[in-house]
Amino acid sequence: MTDDAPELRASDADRERVAEVLRDALAEGRLDMAEFEERLDATYQARTYGELAPITRDLPVAGRALGDSVSLTKEPAPRGSWAERITGREGSSSWGVAVMAGFQRKGHWTVPKRFQCFTFWGGGEIDLREAYFADREVEINCVAIMGGVNIVVPPGVEVVVRGIGIMGGFDSREDGVPGEPGAPRVIVSGFAFWGGVGVERKPTRAQRRQQREVEGADRGMLGHGWGHDQRRRDTE
Repeated sequence: MTDDAPELRASDADRERVAEVLRDALAEGRLDMAEFEERLDATYQARTYGELAPITRDLPVAGRALGDSVSLTKEPAPRGSWAERITGREGSSSWGVAVMAGFQRKGHWTVPKRFQCFTFWGGGEIDLREAYFADREVEINCVAIMGGVNIVVPPGVEVVVRGIGIMGGFDSREDGVPGEPGAPRVIVSGFAFWGGVGVERKPTRAQRRQQREVEGADRGMLGHGWGHDQRRRDTE
């Protein structure tokens, strides 16, 4: 809990969870625009849980009693099979906005059934490599106007691209690549005008680490073989 460890560093996903509560409070009339902007600035400047927790302490959070602050507990790192990563839980972040700025969703977060994002003269990064998924099929709807969104998926995930581009485009290189059994399907939809939505596939950190270990072992075997041959020649 945040009250027990206020000195822990907050993540981008933690700050976005707080920002979502603030946006809901503004829409419901609980905050005026000046209060909203002040608290939002404090949210994005916060570095620890202790700095984030007071920002929403007097605001209700969906599904919680009045007075409860937003939970900032981090998602654990994904482990095991795809079935364990498709949780059925609500998404930890459901939208991102970048207007002459940028946003990120990366690390250990839960992708909702439908994630909405909008960029205008800005950019967004949505990284699913270490993510959980709220459902077997999730949709990322992107509206990019003179801006861009880059979506990174791990190996094994099926990608379906349904976006429309006008003087812009949606990257369809990963469209239709078969997924692994039980893996989630990610639908990329939306609209790009003088902008673009990219989709790329990259290995997870665990996969990169495993590859480095294999390469290191291969180099070790080559070095061992070279040394053995060299010693044999030296004795001849």
